[in-house]
Amino acid sequence: MFSVDTHTHIISPDTGSYPAAPLGGHRSSWSQERPTDIDGLLREADAAAVDHLVVVQASTVYGFDNSYVADQLARHADRISGVCSVDFLAPTAVDDLHHWIDERGFSGVRIRAADGTTTVPTPGRGLDDERMAPVWQFLSDRRVPVCIQMHAQHATILAGLLQQYPGLTVVLDHAGRPQLGEGVDLYPGAEGACRLGETGRVFAKITPPAVLRAQREAGSAAPLVRALIAEFGAAHIMWGSNFPASAGSLSELFELIKEQLPPLEKTDLELITGGTAGRVYGLRNASSPGVGATGR
Repeated sequence: MFSVDTHTHIISPDTGSYPAAPLGGHRSSWSQERPTDIDGLLREADAAAVDHLVVVQASTVYGFDNSYVADQLARHADRISGVCSVDFLAPTAVDDLHHWIDERGFSGVRIRAADGTTTVPTPGRGLDDERMAPVWQFLSDRRVPVCIQMHAQHATILAGLLQQYPGLTVVLDHAGRPQLGEGVDLYPGAEGACRLGETGRVFAKITPPAVLRAQREAGSAAPLVRALIAEFGAAHIMWGSNFPASAGSLSELFELIKEQLPPLEKTDLELITGGTAGRVYGLRNASSPGVGATGR
């Protein structure tokens, strides 16, 4: 079964070539306590029988300098894909996207509308800051998938962007921190524009932060996972280990997620394990044509 981990990070021991410049000025604690370079990540993937890795730029270490991930994409194109970080508010944002995607080989981009800390500032006034319009247009035109780190209350704004930009493809990091509880709306307030799951252009990542938050706040993550599959369908669900930002081996983090999955048909399990990610990121092993695959 083709397996893709859609949410990993890497940290280089070579601080001369790849100096730290974290967003917000504060380096993440995990990157100091358990930094893992590309070789360590590949060893973890082999041990977990994971075929392909999506490496997400560690912006709490390197900010918008994606050089370390880019250099590894050139070395390991058969094993990894990359999601870069770009300052969506910068006048050069579209040029920066051209550079990292067209010249350095990235398959997606990430924006942090909000996270679980106060160390990384919200960009501008949020996802609908008018200065971001050229970036959203570029991503829509090129159908480059954008990972968004947000909270459920941002869903209304996101729904509006999806209506405004018909080619926009969105991946919700950590499932978009949805509202917890069985039988409730995951993203309250978004229905006024459109339900995220009905657009066909929103994908949800099930990750250890999403699972552990649900276990901590709701007693179990199983209802959340069932609700995500019901909202988006297995063809729009991915998994990501968040290794090494989440503590534990990649194998352990993968098992944590698999334990939350309800009984599934084999085809649905194959989609969540790797097929969905393969389509989104245009991987050769994917079994069907790309959905939201980058226009590189």
